[in-house]
Amino acid sequence: MKEDFLKYQAQTTPNPLGLEVSHAKGSYIYDSQGNAHLDFVAGVSACGLGHCHPKIVDAVREQVEKYMHVMVYGEYIQKPVVAYTKLLASLLPAPLETTYMVNSGTEAMEGALKLARRFTGRTQIVAAHGAYHGNTMGSLSIMGYEDRKSVFRPLLSDIRFIHFNSLPDVQKITEKTAAVVLETIQGGAGFIVPKDGYLQKVRERCNQTGSVLILDEIQPGFGRTGKLFAFEHYNCSPDILVMGKAMASGLPVGGFTASREMMATLQNSPKLGHITTFGGNAVIASACLATLQEITGSTLMQDTLAKEKLFRKLLKHRLIQEVRGKGLLLALIMESGELANYVVLECAKKGLILFWLLFEPKAVRISPPLTISEQEIQKGCAVILEVLTAYEQ
Repeated sequence: MKEDFLKYQAQTTPNPLGLEVSHAKGSYIYDSQGNAHLDFVAGVSACGLGHCHPKIVDAVREQVEKYMHVMVYGEYIQKPVVAYTKLLASLLPAPLETTYMVNSGTEAMEGALKLARRFTGRTQIVAAHGAYHGNTMGSLSIMGYEDRKSVFRPLLSDIRFIHFNSLPDVQKITEKTAAVVLETIQGGAGFIVPKDGYLQKVRERCNQTGSVLILDEIQPGFGRTGKLFAFEHYNCSPDILVMGKAMASGLPVGGFTASREMMATLQNSPKLGHITTFGGNAVIASACLATLQEITGSTLMQDTLAKEKLFRKLLKHRLIQEVRGKGLLLALIMESGELANYVVLECAKKGLILFWLLFEPKAVRISPPLTISEQEIQKGCAVILEVLTAYEQ
């Protein structure tokens, strides 16, 4: 199997981890030899309710038996899609009420960028240094990390960059700016949270200049920070909300939500201003609906903050410089990239799944399912401390 994996499946790194998966359940992934691996990554934040949550499995099975794909997005009335977008709208601040469902976070960002330019009639996009919004050409254009995108140039033009959390840089947003695109919490850069009222200042400046504020909640969304969306912590509502990852508990999906007025600009001049064949697929929408109902109908969001405290209490070691992030979106900042790499690989040998971050080599990702138990947190943290102690010896 490994030989075929390396030969026939495109690789994204020279040395993939190569875990041969048999099945997954709850907080564990099981390999082909029957070994259980405690998952502190959750499919890179995608499996918010853990693996194969019974309510999600039931919702998918029920819909599959009715129909799967019937028409491109927005033409036929499909109950799971209508029910999901209606419930989502009821949980968001006005005027965020109309959702366009797509297939991934980066596709959602593409749609959001198009919508902002179409609505404002402007072209300039302002993004942040250290930003990661996906890997399609539009999302790549607003990536704030030149080393990862230079080989793919030329990209979109009229892109400007500001520094995240820099209040003076807020003034670089002008009447020429169509949209400001920010991750509510910067992911690839090291789970950097906004401070000193930064997002509120950006919101105020966008109001002054008539610019659209796009907040990328692909990673922190759907309860991971203790709120349904992280922007709720910072008293700052976007004009366009971009989401993905945990939206369907591990199935491929993305979406962007805006006001009805703004979204209507994609209907005419030209018609079909944004098109997706499989976006809003009824099976995926059923998983989205069951996911949202479970997150909002349980104590998972409140429990997330208590679990964060437990992680911070347990993960104290001389070699851990800092624990960044919020809720269950955490990064251990080590003293070197070499040590971070060692921790990820050694913990993997001991049955604990950790991962890296894109732009911060000293970071170790911790983004477990929201459903993880206190006992599982204690078990995983003990492995991390064991590995760090062994490194010192």
